[in-house]
Amino acid sequence: MKEFTSRALTNADAEIICLFPQSPEELFYMGPKFVYPLTADQVLKMAERRSSATVIVDGEDLPVAYANLYDVNQEQSLCYLGNVIISTAYRGNGISDLLLQKMMASASGEHKLKRMRLYCHNTNTRALLFYARQGFVPCGIKVMKNYADARVVSIEMEKHLD
Repeated sequence: MKEFTSRALTNADAEIICLFPQSPEELFYMGPKFVYPLTADQVLKMAERRSSATVIVDGEDLPVAYANLYDVNQEQSLCYLGNVIISTAYRGNGISDLLLQKMMASASGEHKLKRMRLYCHNTNTRALLFYARQGFVPCGIKVMKNYADARVVSIEMEKHLD
């Protein structure tokens, strides 16, 4: 695998990240509050309300993956992983593993948390299988409307951080 590093999100990164979702469905998986087509402004405004907005970059410092944390709760030692998206050119190459490891390290190291949760929509089988392989287990559900106003189940999953 090529050399990849992580760093904080920049304004210039948002211009590239907004090109990652290839459809309204992919954008819904990334963040149900986003509106297709995704814009840099949407990415930056969401990042302002969240923590640890992180990009994985290639050897030329171009973003290939993005995620952030939200609802960081010190009292419950818990946060949620959000806005996860991988560039189509890098899917299936282990970048999602690297991104998740960086986000879990941020949650446990920077924020001193013991648990991470996320929501994954029932229609996103690939992501559900990925998170299960990473040790996340279902702990709840919520029903919501997707981009086409259809009902979907969003599965809440949790992992205890080392």
